[in-house]
Amino acid sequence: MLETQDLTIRFGGHVAVDRVSCRFAPGTLTSIVGPNGAGKTTYFNLVSGQLPASAGRVLLDGEDITALPAPLRTRRGLGRAFQLTQLFPNLSVLENVRLAVQARAQGRAAAGLLGGGLDLFKVWLDRSTWIDESHALLRQVQLGDKHAVPAAALPHGDQRKLEVALLMALDPKVYMFDEPTAGMSVDDVPVILDLIRALKAKQDRCILLVEHKMDVVRALSDRIVVLHNGQLVADGEPAAVIASPVVQQAYLGVADAEVGLAAEPDDSPTRPSPSKRGSSQHV
Repeated sequence: MLETQDLTIRFGGHVAVDRVSCRFAPGTLTSIVGPNGAGKTTYFNLVSGQLPASAGRVLLDGEDITALPAPLRTRRGLGRAFQLTQLFPNLSVLENVRLAVQARAQGRAAAGLLGGGLDLFKVWLDRSTWIDESHALLRQVQLGDKHAVPAAALPHGDQRKLEVALLMALDPKVYMFDEPTAGMSVDDVPVILDLIRALKAKQDRCILLVEHKMDVVRALSDRIVVLHNGQLVADGEPAAVIASPVVQQAYLGVADAEVGLAAEPDDSPTRPSPSKRGSSQHV
């Protein structure tokens, strides 16, 4: 369980994220949407530790991790993919993933799950295991045939796939995707969406998604949280939230085509929506 309590950040007199309280459970994919400048990526940065909070708390499985830097939050189980790819450009595709697999394994060893002195045979076996796992992850993201290519030589769409492979290699409790399909070709987008669906199907991970493309949001989301001017203004089942006046107002003049999607019929059965609670939560 991931939770933020009154999470806030101020830049001088500007409040970029304003007392946002949310809980995210395993097995649920939550999309965080809103117009440009709403505070979505800043909220992600607060959760993952790239920015220090001015006020409020971040809790993971009941543990207060607000004071922890980003690397220690990653060790606790927060996995973050960024709008701009974060890769080792001069290393091969395989070595990028192998380093992530190794970091996860050695991080768990340092936490006391493994022990003992230096065993060169075990080191060799571990490296072989890491490489095998890395090849398997690359096949999942359809980069198996590019394992020897330097990351910098990949086209943008393949770099996005590689970043998802790095995130999967960390095996986090919480997956945080910040516009994972940004800049990708039409042919590449389904690969990323299918990977996210597969992660969601496991039902044991919490998945957060910041995304501007409402067709992607509608296709993947169990829940939508809406930020506007740094505040949480709606929270609930996708069809109800997209159709809500507060969301349409937030998008008017910003993404008219996206607002129009709210008028489309929803094929899924209607169920009681918690959006009434969320939409009145001007935090």
